[in-house]
Amino acid sequence: MIDFQNLGLQPALMSAVTKAGFSEPTPIQNQAIPLALKGHDILGLAQTGTGKTLAFGLPLINTLLDQPGKPLPKTVKALILAPTRELANQIAKNLKVLTSETRLKTHVVVGGQSMNKQMAVLSHGTDILVATPGRLIDLMDRGAVNLGSARYLVLDEADQMLDMGFIHSLRKIAPKLGTPRQTMLFSATMPKQMEELSRAYLTNPQKVQVSPPGKAADKVMQSLHFVEKADKPKKLRDVLNKDLDALTLVFMRTKHGAEKLKKGLVADGYRATSIHGNKSQSQRDRAILEFQQGICTILVATDVAARGIDIPGVACVINYDLPDVPDNYVHRIGRTARAGREGEAIAFCSAEELDLLKQIQKLMKTDIPVASGTAPKTALKRPQPQGRRGQRTNPPSGANQGKPGQRRNRSRRKPANAS
Repeated sequence: MIDFQNLGLQPALMSAVTKAGFSEPTPIQNQAIPLALKGHDILGLAQTGTGKTLAFGLPLINTLLDQPGKPLPKTVKALILAPTRELANQIAKNLKVLTSETRLKTHVVVGGQSMNKQMAVLSHGTDILVATPGRLIDLMDRGAVNLGSARYLVLDEADQMLDMGFIHSLRKIAPKLGTPRQTMLFSATMPKQMEELSRAYLTNPQKVQVSPPGKAADKVMQSLHFVEKADKPKKLRDVLNKDLDALTLVFMRTKHGAEKLKKGLVADGYRATSIHGNKSQSQRDRAILEFQQGICTILVATDVAARGIDIPGVACVINYDLPDVPDNYVHRIGRTARAGREGEAIAFCSAEELDLLKQIQKLMKTDIPVASGTAPKTALKRPQPQGRRGQRTNPPSGANQGKPGQRRNRSRRKPANAS
């Protein structure tokens, strides 16, 4: 095990690491940082919540500190791409902590915020730019940023970029960066298309893998409840009533379903909020802040939040709907048991979702322990998309199904610095 003190980091960076409370590297950091400091391209595979931000952030910052001079107007020295606004903001927040005692500037550009303000910030140049692909291309098209000076590229949660269709954006962005460059690609899963992506953008990469792709975090206690679709609202309340103070993430498949469920929970007296693609950026930021602070203890979300929430205090993740993409199950439950903590992941499965469950268990190469109910012998055909927007019919929200009752005592986990 390599200690942070023995990595030869710049004094200002080492001071920030110490003040942030990081003492011992996680496995992914222990393997990736020394290789990245030597200039190798990195292909990193690790579960969510294992400290990937420091794994690429520390060597990136340390290398930039060795380079003299400020960035020229509109230029960027290092680019970090993330698939969602939440993840981009979280990465930028962590990097600003690490650069707090240095001359380096870190900026973030994401959708849902003022384009003019972002253009004004970029006009002065930036050392590290964290961005979502769509907004970055908008800024490039307007001549607000020049990537020709960027010699470092990080693709974080690259598999979700593929899932969200960002491969075309990457093909527009990557050729604009300078060469030669160091590229680091991090992912929790390794689908076949990811291998093709790594061959296209990495040069003789060093592969760092601390867990098999598709494997859930070791400290997540998983359980499965077979339940009829119409009975899911009551089952959810039964689970929530066991601990009112626990920070709980509830994942839904659609935006409409998430908002409907949240409103039903609020009507029943639960402290719930929601985050999904129909929310503005300010609404999404406020929901995460209220959840993080415990003002709302239940956050109903679609997969837009599966990789952008880094809150160590999340005690439980509930898969109200199983995801259409098996990999997303791993990412969802990775929102708990972060930073070495324990967590609980509960999944509901109706007859319509039996095939989805089989795909998830095949990916993880293990069966999720059954806590209640009996698996149907055959899977029902899932309903086809309805209406103009093609949204599926969602389970009823279960409004007015009784007020929250007494719950067991579970100690609140205090949020820690994310890595």
